[in-house]
Amino acid sequence: MDVLTPAQRRLNMSRIRARDTKPELVLRRGLHAAGLRFRLCVPELPGKPDLVFPRYRAVILVHGCFWHGHDCPLFRLPATRTDFWNTKIRGNRERDDKVVVALLHSGWRVLIVWECCFKGPSRRPVEEVIQLCRSFVLGTAQEAVLMGRRRATPTLP
Repeated sequence: MDVLTPAQRRLNMSRIRARDTKPELVLRRGLHAAGLRFRLCVPELPGKPDLVFPRYRAVILVHGCFWHGHDCPLFRLPATRTDFWNTKIRGNRERDDKVVVALLHSGWRVLIVWECCFKGPSRRPVEEVIQLCRSFVLGTAQEAVLMGRRRATPTLP
């Protein structure tokens, strides 16, 4: 049972944005400060990548762990309407795969940065994420994925 009324749920969902998310803004600020210039959400490219670096033929896609079904502590399938959410997230994943393939076939290099890099128990230092993204953009790798750190065993205080 949902704890919110339909009107409250509608209001919450209406405030979820596809661009200018916190992880995306942090990444943009850091890469700009590092001297990299980029374009935002170029509609001519498949999937309208979040950050486009035309000079380096590289794009960065910033994925939210919930909306793209990432296998990390930030993703938990809702207990209500599970069929709807399974279908929704499966469709998002399939679309993500098609977008990456289309970008690679068009000669673009693709980096996927997951939200768990910036928040949650497996987050990385922001400076490290910025440096890894910068290295990808300036490098030659065709495809890479950046996610939060996985801990094999819990750390004791």
